[in-house]
Amino acid sequence: MASLNRFKGKRVGVCVSGGLDSKTVCKRLVEAGVDVLSFSADLGQPDESDINNVKKRMATCGVETVIVDLKEDMAEGCFDIVQAQARYDGGYWNTTGIGRYVTCRGLIHAMVENKVDVLAHGATGRGNDQMRFERYTNVLAPKMEVYAPWRDAELLKEFPGRKEMAEYLNRFGIEAFVGPKKKYSTDANLAGLSHEAEDLESVQTPMLIVDPEMGVWPSAAPDKMEEVELSFTAGRCVALNGKKMSTIELMMEANKIGGRNGVGISHALENRIIGTKSRGVYEAPGMELLGRALEYLYQAVLDRRATRLFEHLSKLISDQIYDGRFFDPATRAAFLAVQELTTPATGTVTVGAYKGNVFFLKLTGVTNSIYNEADSSMEASDGLNPVSSQGFAEVQSVEARSLAYAGQISARPLKRARS
Repeated sequence: MASLNRFKGKRVGVCVSGGLDSKTVCKRLVEAGVDVLSFSADLGQPDESDINNVKKRMATCGVETVIVDLKEDMAEGCFDIVQAQARYDGGYWNTTGIGRYVTCRGLIHAMVENKVDVLAHGATGRGNDQMRFERYTNVLAPKMEVYAPWRDAELLKEFPGRKEMAEYLNRFGIEAFVGPKKKYSTDANLAGLSHEAEDLESVQTPMLIVDPEMGVWPSAAPDKMEEVELSFTAGRCVALNGKKMSTIELMMEANKIGGRNGVGISHALENRIIGTKSRGVYEAPGMELLGRALEYLYQAVLDRRATRLFEHLSKLISDQIYDGRFFDPATRAAFLAVQELTTPATGTVTVGAYKGNVFFLKLTGVTNSIYNEADSSMEASDGLNPVSSQGFAEVQSVEARSLAYAGQISARPLKRARS
């Protein structure tokens, strides 16, 4: 194949999952006489019981696989996004976006150590991941080439579908079973699961066709609310139900609690990087549990202007993560600003997880809270003196009357543009 001849004399590092696509690309490169080394990331993905199985599956194609343990990086990434409340369209917790920058940083480092010249990835030519892999390689290893097999016209002609891939591998005695058509595809990591494609591409198909893997639908959750106590220091969770844990342990425990209570399942027709829309059903039980609890804490410690700045930074970070720009200067600066703003967010939040919801129960130990019960009381108290509000109201009235006298105020119904 002419398109693969250009890689002779170079080492190609292929990002693999051990599936049909991965095996097909690696075997085809090997058959073309290319020096191939495959790489896979351990992201704490719940659908992979033993990550070393990837090694065994890829060995059948004649390639060695380097497994890079990135679970700790993945957990830290989850905490970064929760701290920034960086949700994307539909409340999606950017679970795949986190996974991609963690994966690329870890695998590219391993590839550089193994003298890889070309990074090959299995992302399709229609989605976000092709852009993420490409950009992260460009910024982290600008001299490294990028090869996208599923944008290679010759390879697409040779393998138009999974049937042709399986037939190709079977010719070499490599086990490859296409199986019945799936209802949807799933991408998994410690942060959560993204379900999309196949039947989910039709907006006539209910999101309920998804069979949750990290928990249950709210209708199948227990009828009793589960109380959860989450302790935070400067916007980072440090303990759950009074027990201090590592970031990985906290994420895994939060995933279990949120999952069994039907928390964190969302739906979106999201805006892709390339300009199209994509439909997804997402599971992120732990991130939703931690995120909602932290949101209640932020309400106690952030003033109005700090809150508006935080919201702006949160949106910027969310878009940057989604677009594959985690390492960009704007993203790094925004994260530093978030860390500064959330320094006062220390204390314990008790929430109730119940049938897909996370309810506020109480706040304790929030020494930096600017909420004062006396100031907000409608009853007589030692807080804000209601009489002193008279002066503030009079100052406000000057501007209001000025606008009215100038004829700039209208109470007429808003005109609607005609089609």
